[in-house]
Amino acid sequence: MNLDWGIIWQYRWDLAHGVGITVALTVLTMLIAVPGGIAIMMLRQSRYRVLRGLGTAYVEFFRNVPLILLVYWAFYVLPILTDIQFSAFTTGLVALSLNVSAYNAETIRAGIASIRKGQLEAALAMGMSHSQAMRKVLIPQALRRILPVLASTWVSLFKDTSLVSVIAVGDLAHTALQIRSQTFRVLEMLTAMAAIYWALGYPQAKLVDWIHRKYGVTE
Repeated sequence: MNLDWGIIWQYRWDLAHGVGITVALTVLTMLIAVPGGIAIMMLRQSRYRVLRGLGTAYVEFFRNVPLILLVYWAFYVLPILTDIQFSAFTTGLVALSLNVSAYNAETIRAGIASIRKGQLEAALAMGMSHSQAMRKVLIPQALRRILPVLASTWVSLFKDTSLVSVIAVGDLAHTALQIRSQTFRVLEMLTAMAAIYWALGYPQAKLVDWIHRKYGVTE
């Protein structure tokens, strides 16, 4: 077997660009999905049945549809139905944000449910409305409680961004597979892709472990 590991150095800037796209997708998705998750959670916690139903339907749909199917649907079907054509990057970002927002909504809802009911009652007794009590008392405490879970979601999302490579988003996975098809260096490029994901993901996983130790809440 004739291996040529120099191919990785030769295409280093292409791989670096793919890493940049992967990081950008991860950051932008979380910037959208955290407030999006809060909004969906508040719908699920609403006193109005219609709003609760909308929030529940959103979560149950986007949590149970495979992410790769959602990416395909947004890229191929949505333009046919609406005549709206997003770029591959935007399509991937939309699909990831819809999916992660649903998970974040349930994570935040669980965090709020873990807070003693008396705190909400005390806030209401002080004259706050239900929405004010949610924003000023419950959500800030819930965010601290769920920070370790959100950190774990981040690490998972970082790897899941590779799924958008199927619609030609120039992330790390797509770039490495393109180089593989051009050079026929399958083992070298797949090994490089795995090594880069590990090198970027391992420090994030260790950071998550630290966050769990520092901010994990035990009753």
